[in-house]
Amino acid sequence: MTTINQEQYLGPDEILRKKKEYMIPCVYHFYAQPMQLVKGEMQYLYDHTGKQYLDCFAGVSVVNCGHCHPEITKAVCDQVMTLQHTCTIYLTENIVNLAQRLSKITPGRLQKTFFCSSGTEANEGAALLASIYTGKQEFISLRQGLHGRTKLTMSLTGLSMWRTDTSPVGGISFAPNAYCYRCPYGKRHPECDLACANELETIIKTTTAGQVAAFIAEPIQGNGGIITPPPGYFKRIKEILDKYNILLIIDEIQTGFGRTGKMFGIEHYGVEPDIMTMAKALGNGTPVGAFTARPEIADTYTRPGASTLGGNPVTSAAALATLEVLTKNNLAAQAALLGEYLKQGLTELQKKHPLIGDIRGHGLMLGAEIVKPDKSPATEQLDRMLEEMKNRGFLIGKNGPDRNVMAFQPPLVITRDDLDNLLNNLADVLATMD
Repeated sequence: MTTINQEQYLGPDEILRKKKEYMIPCVYHFYAQPMQLVKGEMQYLYDHTGKQYLDCFAGVSVVNCGHCHPEITKAVCDQVMTLQHTCTIYLTENIVNLAQRLSKITPGRLQKTFFCSSGTEANEGAALLASIYTGKQEFISLRQGLHGRTKLTMSLTGLSMWRTDTSPVGGISFAPNAYCYRCPYGKRHPECDLACANELETIIKTTTAGQVAAFIAEPIQGNGGIITPPPGYFKRIKEILDKYNILLIIDEIQTGFGRTGKMFGIEHYGVEPDIMTMAKALGNGTPVGAFTARPEIADTYTRPGASTLGGNPVTSAAALATLEVLTKNNLAAQAALLGEYLKQGLTELQKKHPLIGDIRGHGLMLGAEIVKPDKSPATEQLDRMLEEMKNRGFLIGKNGPDRNVMAFQPPLVITRDDLDNLLNNLADVLATMD
């Protein structure tokens, strides 16, 4: 417990009352008995009573460098005290330095960047750029993908719970995702010969008008259930796209910046995107979004365009400091090592508890799918598990179409001792579920 003055805070009940009265109800929260979080410190969060929680979700893959990292916080504070905002109509230094830095770490020939304020904006902008470059308007997305909350990005989303628009954008086709645990073809990898990837060509030829600007995909589908394609999947996808002159947009909004054990998730597959989108962990908690492209693609976007707050001095300072912390401390490599350790621990639990049907992911982006004996989603059981883990001081995510996938996406500064503590408590909770 840390010392916190409870009297200065509203408390969970009053927050829930105000939330119900003043906020649009689509903004929901986890837990039957939620807590009020008031402080963050690296891999830990604290509620208004002073109780400590090990954060195993990182604000959904945002605070990769940890909550309130002192070097990033200092960079933000220093910048706020000198120049907070101007907009891109005036010249400032941080934004171009950040664009240059990104060009050095992004895959292949990606070089020129547009900055905005969220992942949704980044995906919307990437789709626009693809249409400008190709002169085409159709798109292909993956089932169970999530790309945003605007009209177009929601229409590109393949999860029904996030598709609340009653009149989605047309001209979008959906391809099967590489969900090996529940293969839509009833096959197993590698004997399947990547049937899900091969289906893309059939979709291009049968469900589109042949005017496809781009195919958009996450290297690992976060909200879709930590769906992790097998080796060779994206290479086969890229072969098909190149055959039909269709661009590849890779959405790195959850997978980027060390999360998967590499700087970007697509690096696991040895494929160069034509356009790549980023957000979340780039700012380590500061609102940020960006899309970057090869010069010949980027240079076709010449008519005036701006994002009022995109790449502002404070956001860019935060992002530059974040990249420095990530690279200086080699957090991607750390995520790879700790992710393998966590996966081994989960695999040992799986041997004892059939509730864990599948374990997948790379680095510190792992999912454990919770199932009933007939392999059907065990959604209620997972909710009970997460509630009990929260009571024990561990905050774990959940995702998937049926919300039955336990998502482990902690700050990359988590330690092996933290993971041991997590696994020991998870073992206790699983034992009560058998």
